[in-house]
Amino acid sequence: MSETTGKSELPGSSQKWYQGITGYQWLVLAIACLGWIFDVFEGQLWAVFKSQAMAEVLGVADNHPLVDQWANYALSSFLIGGAVGGLFFGILADRIGRRKAMIYSILTYTAFTGVHYFAESAWQLVGLRFFVAMGVGGEWAIAASLVAEVFPRRARAVAGGFFQASSIIGVLCASVLGQFLTDDASWRTAFIIGLVPALLVFWIRSKLKESEKWEASDAKSTEEDGPKGGSLKELLGDPRWRYRALLGLGLASIGLGTYWGIYAWGPELVKEILGDSVSKEEARSAGSYAYTLMNVTGGLLGLLLFAPLSMLTTRRKAFVFYHIGALILVPVTFLVPTTQTQALILLPIMAFFVVGMHAGYAVYFPELFPTRLRATGASFCFNVGRLLSAVMILVRAELKAAFGLRHAVSIMAGLFLFGLLLLLFAPETKGKDLPE
Repeated sequence: MSETTGKSELPGSSQKWYQGITGYQWLVLAIACLGWIFDVFEGQLWAVFKSQAMAEVLGVADNHPLVDQWANYALSSFLIGGAVGGLFFGILADRIGRRKAMIYSILTYTAFTGVHYFAESAWQLVGLRFFVAMGVGGEWAIAASLVAEVFPRRARAVAGGFFQASSIIGVLCASVLGQFLTDDASWRTAFIIGLVPALLVFWIRSKLKESEKWEASDAKSTEEDGPKGGSLKELLGDPRWRYRALLGLGLASIGLGTYWGIYAWGPELVKEILGDSVSKEEARSAGSYAYTLMNVTGGLLGLLLFAPLSMLTTRRKAFVFYHIGALILVPVTFLVPTTQTQALILLPIMAFFVVGMHAGYAVYFPELFPTRLRATGASFCFNVGRLLSAVMILVRAELKAAFGLRHAVSIMAGLFLFGLLLLLFAPETKGKDLPE
């Protein structure tokens, strides 16, 4: 028996998901979670400090229209970089192994985060967001694939759920840093602090071993001169994998599009409700509090409960539950509240569904593809989904201009209907071994 597989799983076994999990398997989960935490932390640093950074390099006040304009360019650059880098590192992980590719992806996003310190123009910041996103997009698919391959079938969903839920820690770390670094020039210090995740590489080099499933797959393809790993041509050329890749892409596009088009506008709802009754600083503080509340209560709980629900029922039924909940709660949350208190009650409940379904991507996508295409396929679903979500963001902007914030976001909730339609055709993976 190998160190990474733990106890064998016998048919009809009544073992709890955590029974027989080895110390090494917990170590792999810890490394994957830390990589994802830092991954999200790097992305959220920009969300916290973008106004300070753009205002300084443009030489304007932080409420100048140019600041938002260039910040949107940077977001677009980040989404494109995530798609490009996600595919690149996903393919690399299937070709050279999970361990090496993870190291390269972490070094990529940390190095380019640190280089933000030296930026002197808006174009430089926009370009740096692209390269940071390349590493960020790659790390998710690699870590999700590694967790799925190392944990036994009965524990795979819970481990994947824990992995995805750890993102909340990255969000909170960036938010806390923003509370301490408040002067106009502090954004440069924040991005230097963003170099810290590079230290994780030393731990990976000393403790993490290559996935045994990947090694076996790589050896088999070499000995039998079979299909090589990391082939985008095979992923999209073989009807079996193309079907799954496009279905996963659709689900991720809806989840990511509604994250930026719905969830991220929660703080704006609070600000709109408060209106002119408070100062700009008080409104900003209230919005920040609402966002934190959404993350640490509803969002976190939703992420953690997806895996148990998918084990009690099925992966598809868990996704259906979250999509129906989001379809109902989003319009209620954005149309009903007339007071700040009402909004602060409804926003975390909405977050449970809108954010919680994201745990399903870490659980479900690696289960759709064979080992030689697992990181490539998972990355295609999740990271190319970033590109399609960018289109949805543009649609939301047009809707907001035409109907106002509340109705625009409520209309966006219709996307969850498309998710439910896709799930009618989704293959079920619960209780099945990973494809080989």
